[in-house]
Parts: sequence; C-alpha cells; structure tokens
Amino acid sequence: MSGTQQFSAVLIIALFMLIPLIMGAVAGKKSVATTEDYFVQGRGMGSVAVFFTVAATWWSAFAFMGSNSWFFLEGPLYWTAIAWNIFFGVLYYLIGKRVWYFGKRNNLITPKDFFLLHYGSESLGNIVAIVCLIFTLPYLQIQLSGGAYLIEVASGGLIPFWLAALLFYLVIIIYVWSGGLRAVAWTDIFYGVLLFFGMVFAGLYIVNIDEVGGITKMFDFIAEEHPDKVIVGDNWMSWLSMFLITPVGSFMGPQLWTRMYAVKSHKLFNLMPFLLGFAAIAYVGSMLVGNSANILCPDIEQTDKILPTVLYEYAPFILAAFIIACGAAAAMSTANSQIHAMSAVYTVDFHKRYINKNLTEKQLVWVGRWTILVLSAAAYVMCLTVPGALVTIGLVALAGTAQIMVPTVGALFWKRSTTAGAIAGLLVGIISLCLFTFGVVTPPWVFSLSGGGNLLSFLLNIIVFVIVSLCTKPRSAEIMDKIQAQYDDYYEEKDFE
Repeated sequence: MSGTQQFSAVLIIALFMLIPLIMGAVAGKKSVATTEDYFVQGRGMGSVAVFFTVAATWWSAFAFMGSNSWFFLEGPLYWTAIAWNIFFGVLYYLIGKRVWYFGKRNNLITPKDFFLLHYGSESLGNIVAIVCLIFTLPYLQIQLSGGAYLIEVASGGLIPFWLAALLFYLVIIIYVWSGGLRAVAWTDIFYGVLLFFGMVFAGLYIVNIDEVGGITKMFDFIAEEHPDKVIVGDNWMSWLSMFLITPVGSFMGPQLWTRMYAVKSHKLFNLMPFLLGFAAIAYVGSMLVGNSANILCPDIEQTDKILPTVLYEYAPFILAAFIIACGAAAAMSTANSQIHAMSAVYTVDFHKRYINKNLTEKQLVWVGRWTILVLSAAAYVMCLTVPGALVTIGLVALAGTAQIMVPTVGALFWKRSTTAGAIAGLLVGIISLCLFTFGVVTPPWVFSLSGGGNLLSFLLNIIVFVIVSLCTKPRSAEIMDKIQAQYDDYYEEKDFE
C-alpha cells in the first residue's frame, strides 16, 4: 500500500468516526439532566431507532470480523448465526415485552431494578449487577480490539494497534459522554445501515473475483482440499452451545436491558423475530469472505484480520476502505452501548444506593459520565494485555451474562421460584463456568467438546435453581400480589400505548 493510499484510508475511517461525534453533540443539546433521560432516553425511543440500535448492538466485531475467521477455520459451524438471530428475536418478543412493561410501570433502569421488583432481594440484585459488569467488560474489549485491527491494517501499519484502540476509546467516550442513550441510538441507525450492506457486499464482491471464481468453484475447492470445513462433524456440542448461549448471553447483557426499558411502544416487540431473522441474511457475506479466504490466503496467521487483508489485496482501494469503515462501525456500535449500559449499572445500582444517596439527578449523570471514562480505560488495558481470538473471548463473556436468564425466566413465568434458588443457581453457574474456562475442572465427556463447558454451566444453573426453589420459602405474598396485579393489566393490554 502506497503512502497516499495509507493516508486516504485513514482519512475515510476518520470521517466515519467524526459522524458520531457530530451526532453526539446534537443529541447532547436535546438531553435532559436526569438518569432516566441519560440512560433510557426518557422511555421514548421510536421503532426505527429501537430496531437499528438493537441490531447494531447485537452485531459487533464478534459478528463482522470474528465470523469471517470462524467460517475460515470451522466451516459451517458459524451457520448457527442464522438460527441464533431468529432465537434472539423470539426472546425479544417473549421476554423483552414483559421486561419493558414492568420497566414502564415501575420506572426501572437497570437489570438489578427488575430483580428487586420480582424477588425483593438486594443480594440477588447485586450479584446480577456484578455479573453484568464483569462479563460485559471482556466483550467490550473485543470491540476495541476489532476496531483497532481494522485501523492498523487499513493504515498499512502506519497507526499501530495501541494507538488505533486508543482512538476508538476516545471517540466513543466523547459522544456517549455528551448525549447518553440518545446519542448511541442515533449513531446506531447510521451504523446499522452500514453494517448490513457492508457485510453483504463484501462477500458478494470477493466470491466473484477471478481468483475465487464464484460460489460453486469456492465450495468445490474447499470440499476437495479441506473436506473437514464443509461438515459440522464433531463440533455438534459447539453448535448447540453457540445456538443457545450466544443469543441468551447477548440478550441478558445490560445494553439490551437498557433497550428494552427505553422502547416507547410495545408494538415493535411483535416484529422483532421477523426483523432480526431477516437481518441475519448479512451473515451470507461473512460466509463468502471466510470461505474464499481458504483460496486467497490459506496461510494467514491472524485470522481475525481476514476481512481487511482480503479486501485490500483483491478489491479496489476505495471499496475496501469503505467496507472496513463498516467494520469499524460494527465495533463502535456495540462498544458504545456496552460502555453506556455498564455506566448505568454502576451509577444506579452501586453509587446511588451505597456511596451517596443524596446526589441530585444532574450529579448522578456526571457520575455516569466519569464511570464511562473509567470502564473504557479498563477495557483498553485489557485490549492491550489479554490476548485471544475475538469469537473465543466473546463466547466466554456471553456465557457469563447468559446465566442471568435463569432467574429472569423464573421471575416472569414460575411463581414457585425463590430468591434462594435464584442466588444458588447463579453462583453455581458462574463458578462452574470459571472452573471450566480456566481448566481447573474438566467437563464430563459429553460436554468436553469446544463450548460444552459454557452450556453445562448454564444447565447446572437451571438444575440448582429449580431444586433449591422447590426446597425453600416462596417469595412474599406482598411481592407476588403486586406482580400479579400488574400482570393482570398486562394481559388485558392496559397501559400499552
């Protein structure tokens, strides 16, 4: 890459990073200095903004870059993405609408607020909040890593990885600091469009270049040279784990709780399974790029860099730079949501409750802003010091937040669920996940395949939750009566508009 091309590539990406700064400044002027406005946009987010901010948050560096790597390494395993996108949409309909309803009725802002309402337990709420913070941080790390990879490759090494990650970190802080969730949602509309068309077009372009020769020749080559990459084979446990843990873990992340609370009308929840299922078409592009890489760069060492490497080698420079900017959008659209949501968890769940209960709404917003700065710095340090493939790190992070689904479903659908059961299940699930992840304990042979430990820890959570709930004192009559009264209104579709 010539010096002129390096400079032009950096200029294009800089332009895409400048746009959210402008949006953040405009959003900041419309903001009100309250925690409800800063963290859940006053519960007035419209349908278009909700869909794009959910989709853009759901798609990340994990999807845009990590997917290419996994299609290259594992073949059809990542086709789980089609199934888990649909499942994610179903979760948004079945559970998201109910969470939104209780959030609207009770002015909830964080996941902890939901558990305080349904279980009346400060301890359970704190465990949930801590899980949200600990396991969202590494997922934030991979967004910074993914964006930094893109800038490093795009500049031909002119901007090193550490500086590229720092630039991402600074841009996100500035516009989220200024406009809160409103700024995040506005930029996600812009990013969401880029993501969809960037992923699809990159795949269609690469698979049709002369060196690949089209989809048929691509698969003929892989079937002959890499037959293990056209079958799932022994990866069935990984497939099952990714199908369940990925959408559940993402759905239980604090950034999605925020989006459930912020929705203006319940009507969008009815459309989400269809909309997110349709959006999954974008993964066709990742499949084509990842499989084409078996022909174009079979010896590549850093597989997370497949997309920018292939584009700069085989696509026109301007097209490559534009699509790489779409990849930067993927990383930034998820990172902004995670930083913002983690800030809400700390500010509302810990600072307001335990450090200073007398702060004004304006002062709490400032606490949230400084929390954004601190958490982003932590993610940046992890980005530089904790190695690992994007998808691998992402799966472990999602397996952690997935544990929260068990007491959530219990709260909404099982009257016999108890606080003791929820706490015991969560602790067993998280501890077993850590033991499996760090190799302290080896899962049984059925779960010994890749990803099996993530699934087993989730199943252990469910088993312990059910057994302990059946053996312990039910939730108080006061809590159950309050929830039932609100459920009666829910099923009668009152207060839905």
